[in-house]
Amino acid sequence: MKAFAALYRELDAATAIKRKQKALVEYLRAAMDDPARHASAAWAVYFLAGGKPRQLAPTKLLRRLALEEARLPEWLFEECYSTVGDLAETLALLLPIVDETEEATLDQWMRERLLPLRAAPEEAKYKSLCGWAHKLPQSQRLVFFKMITGELRVGVSRLQVAQALALAAGVDAKRMAQRMMGYTQAGRVPTATDFAALTAPASADEDEALKEGQPYPFYLAHPFQQPVEKMAEALGAVGDWIVEWKFDGIRAQYVQRGGQFQLWSRGEELVTDSYPELAELQRWLPEGVALDGELVVLRDDDYAAPQDLSGLQPFALLQQRLGRKVVSAKILRDLPVVFIAYDLLEQDGRDLREAPQEERRGALEALVVDATLRARDFGVTLPLRLSPLLTAPDWPSLYAKREEARALGVEGMILKARAGAYGVGRRKGSDRENVWWKWKLDPMSVDAVLIYAQRGHGRRSGVYSDYTFAVWSDPPEAPARALVPFAKAYSGLTDEEMRAVDAIIRKTTVETFGPVRSVTPTLVFELGFEGIAESKRHKSGVAVRFPRMLRWRIDKPVAEADTLQALRELLPAPHA
Repeated sequence: MKAFAALYRELDAATAIKRKQKALVEYLRAAMDDPARHASAAWAVYFLAGGKPRQLAPTKLLRRLALEEARLPEWLFEECYSTVGDLAETLALLLPIVDETEEATLDQWMRERLLPLRAAPEEAKYKSLCGWAHKLPQSQRLVFFKMITGELRVGVSRLQVAQALALAAGVDAKRMAQRMMGYTQAGRVPTATDFAALTAPASADEDEALKEGQPYPFYLAHPFQQPVEKMAEALGAVGDWIVEWKFDGIRAQYVQRGGQFQLWSRGEELVTDSYPELAELQRWLPEGVALDGELVVLRDDDYAAPQDLSGLQPFALLQQRLGRKVVSAKILRDLPVVFIAYDLLEQDGRDLREAPQEERRGALEALVVDATLRARDFGVTLPLRLSPLLTAPDWPSLYAKREEARALGVEGMILKARAGAYGVGRRKGSDRENVWWKWKLDPMSVDAVLIYAQRGHGRRSGVYSDYTFAVWSDPPEAPARALVPFAKAYSGLTDEEMRAVDAIIRKTTVETFGPVRSVTPTLVFELGFEGIAESKRHKSGVAVRFPRMLRWRIDKPVAEADTLQALRELLPAPHA
């Protein structure tokens, strides 16, 4: 624990990527040289790469610990928490310094203490927390509480961790990225054996071992934000690119090897059991196949062709399938999921990722069409579709076609260089020959009124930066119209604008509800969002995806903000 806490402090203090990488490599090499540290290093990699155990202790117990051990009134604790902006850091600062300390390894903390804590009765949990706090070295407090709260972010990406592991172990970075697939899966308990496997030298048998159900690292797209007038200059001829719709679903890989199939989400969760309808694919797809694609809800009673997506449903319906371990017959009937394939990463057990995109696409089309038509001859409609290709003579024509996206229930387009390979993670945008671009639609937007505010976290913990927005229930002529809340947003403003809004919030506060302030409606913002759907859980009757502030409408009076009807007019037309 001591070594990991020191690494965490070093990473937290570093701003340069090279300094962070140096600290990671030094920690990993030291752990590799000492087998007794392998188990703790396995946990360190798990946490830094984004792993999160299920909640180890409820927040109310951590608050109680701060109040009772620091002997603070609740109002003073709340003020401290609001100022610091992070519960773990607040606890680390408030708890009294202890004279007697003990040392335990990170593995001992996780395996022998914190993981068993989850199943303990509440009072037993609290007693354990108090006992540990009384003997916890000051230098280890922050990382200890960060592990409990699950907020162990420290400005290090999963890719940086993989690169540091590759350097420390002297292993190719692509191989290391594949070794790490599934490493941070929920419920995983890392071991010394896992760390030894991550850092072992490459061997002749490893390729086969890695392929046992393992997916490939996902290739990620860059956002394309240049105007259409500059696309020819930036990207060359439109004919050099394969263009597809960007679907609003769940990115996944379908992997079929060794007589079984597995379905992996982009978050590296094994989600096979959540989508049992895809088991039908195993009968019709050959061995040694890995497909990259999207999970979507598709109601397709009148199936026509492998590229028929006329029954595509909005993401809100797919959300009802997320996280389900037991899927009822009714859910399967009402919300049928299909896999839209848009890349072939492996065929006949052969890794195709270095092959040109155009070559992989041709092989994918042949594979999907063959399986689909063979199954149809036996009266079987496969839960498999082929991502349609989009063509246009030039970029302006393609731009015009992109405007059809919202009506079709998709987010925009994906651009893939015909000669490009399938990479790992997100390649540099300057690598034009290989990079994937996501060319999304401009967000939907309405003018909304700020009605509630809450202090932010981290560097914005001292200002009111998290806002709740509302629209009018009725048009201006309605006698009893009121503001109806529909979205929360905290991003989109500059620091200067945030400070100006904060000053207005403090002056116009009407009432406080714990950390939340109700304010006199005086501020209008253009609020952008990626999607909208009906919702029975929200007072407004709608839910929006990824809301953020596009601009502060200083020019617009509150009375002229948009109405609920204007918001509902953005709802997608129902699919048959």
